[in-house]
Amino acid sequence: MEFEQQQTTPKNPEKIQTKKNIVSTLMEAATIRSPSFKEDAYFINNLKSSEKKALQDFKDKLQLLVSDGDNNDYSMWGIPLVGSNDERADVILLKFLRARDFKVNESVTMLEKCLSWRKEFKAESIVEEEVEGFKELEGVVAYMHGYDREGHPVCYNAYGVFRDKVMYERVFGDEDKLKRFLRWRVQVLERGINLLHFKAGGVNSMIQVTDLKDMPKRELRVASNQILSLFQDNYPEMVARKIFINVPWYFSVLYSMFSPFLTQRTKSKFVISKEGNVAETLYKFIRPEDIPVQYGGLSQATDLQNGPPKPASEFTVKGGEKVNIQIEGIEAGATITWDIVVGGWDLEYSAEFIPDAEGSYTIAVEKPWKVSPSEEAIHNSFTSKETGKMVLSVDNTLSRRKKVAAYRYVVRKSTAV
Repeated sequence: MEFEQQQTTPKNPEKIQTKKNIVSTLMEAATIRSPSFKEDAYFINNLKSSEKKALQDFKDKLQLLVSDGDNNDYSMWGIPLVGSNDERADVILLKFLRARDFKVNESVTMLEKCLSWRKEFKAESIVEEEVEGFKELEGVVAYMHGYDREGHPVCYNAYGVFRDKVMYERVFGDEDKLKRFLRWRVQVLERGINLLHFKAGGVNSMIQVTDLKDMPKRELRVASNQILSLFQDNYPEMVARKIFINVPWYFSVLYSMFSPFLTQRTKSKFVISKEGNVAETLYKFIRPEDIPVQYGGLSQATDLQNGPPKPASEFTVKGGEKVNIQIEGIEAGATITWDIVVGGWDLEYSAEFIPDAEGSYTIAVEKPWKVSPSEEAIHNSFTSKETGKMVLSVDNTLSRRKKVAAYRYVVRKSTAV
């Protein structure tokens, strides 16, 4: 396979802004380009002496509560937290300590409240529960999908569907409906937690991707506040990174206002990406074959049912550049199947098969066409009648904007004898 890049001067170069308006300035100020959050590895030997002492004091206080006849079941996700040498317990206890700045008494209070809530909510068995009325929201509103580059499971959240008033009333119309929604949302989170290792040096938290496109902020205020409060109180340090995509300008203005009141640790987990930069942002943290097609990736919802996804090759299309991907060595009778995507497309794409034999004609498999910004990954296949190569072309010569892209392919030889 060969990779050919042709740099040209744009015929109709886009105008370059020389002055930034206040909205652009606020957007940039609120965008965290290089998150500095460093996830805890949960190695006891790496803790400060004061933190080791806090962990031991935490264990001693919990043991004392059990000895005094406390009725709480001191276990989570099937992991006993008291009276065992299970290293998974240390990971969970350290999460509560970290959430309360290693203040032992406050950590004990937080854990006891969490255990009481889990018992009342029946959180331990919620994954197997059938929450009525939410089947159609699975894979749309909140869902686990793939992993990031470091192995964290990724949870996607998109509430734009509730812009529809009928849908909103169906899910949030009264107090009982809201309670069922919260129960379903906790179920999604618990599914993600079941993928964690709870092991020193392992994957002990997840990634949250929240799509703010078309989100009815005023209508969802009550539900959003309850979800946020519930997660903060009962799932400490379970999120390694929170990525906001399709962020409207007003969100960034609000963020710039409340940012001073957030701890540096909390802010370091945030990644804020404005509209139009979704793929560029997600590619930094998640491989394209694990990103859903609606966000500029190659992953269909059904792909996860067929085992690990086939890895994709990533490349960048610079402004004023045309890229030709040449897949050579295709034998007669072989079938090549490919997927290709460019984040934010808005460029020209084509595919052609070029036979090796002199005098043979090039076959236009896909004629050049302008791909819209909203277009998802292209999936196609071609069966050759003679040996040759496939050339996939993306032409960005009319733009100055650099774009991220990915492709993958498989060639199956003919089984004919």
